[in-house]
Amino acid sequence: MAFKENYPSKLLEDAVDAISSLPGVGRRSALRLALHLLKQPVENVHHFTMAIDRLRDDVKYCRHCRMISDDDICSICADRSRDHSLICVVESVRDVMSIENTGQYRGVYHVLGGIISPINGVGPSDLTIKELVSRVASEQDDMSTAPAEVILALSGDVEGETTSFYIYRQLSQFNVKVSTLARGLGFGDDLEYADELTLGRSIVNRQPFKV
Repeated sequence: MAFKENYPSKLLEDAVDAISSLPGVGRRSALRLALHLLKQPVENVHHFTMAIDRLRDDVKYCRHCRMISDDDICSICADRSRDHSLICVVESVRDVMSIENTGQYRGVYHVLGGIISPINGVGPSDLTIKELVSRVASEQDDMSTAPAEVILALSGDVEGETTSFYIYRQLSQFNVKVSTLARGLGFGDDLEYADELTLGRSIVNRQPFKV
């Protein structure tokens, strides 16, 4: 049975509506959170809401890799000690964070913003695949920064494999090695939920992409 509640305040109901719009948060949990916020000092709540406002209004996307950043170029792309000849292609910002936590990868990234999923209405044009191809093409013209390898670090399910194959075909015109994670990860596994040891080994033991 759906949770129903008579709210003593329209302001409280509006807050519950807003909080319950977050993924994985039901209305009961949203009500508990709203009531919890009411008990906090005003300055704490204002700091909380200001942080959310700034996240939405001020966060940038790196103009090279599309990772979230405080600046036009993220700290990873700006780091000269990273190996810029390696580009690891991932679905999401969360995947970058997961790979970084392994400590096994010192290249740079490219965030697609999703994977090709016709059933969900997501096609190649909805992702940053075109930007990836343009990035590889422009860097091929500058041999000092040309990528030697593009690692496809996408999920092993059908949609992930479809996306990897599409990108592989798009990059086949360039002189660049295309590899994929070693399948220490199970079929359909998301990088976000892989343990750091398994994910790290999958990166280190990556293999050439095979059609």
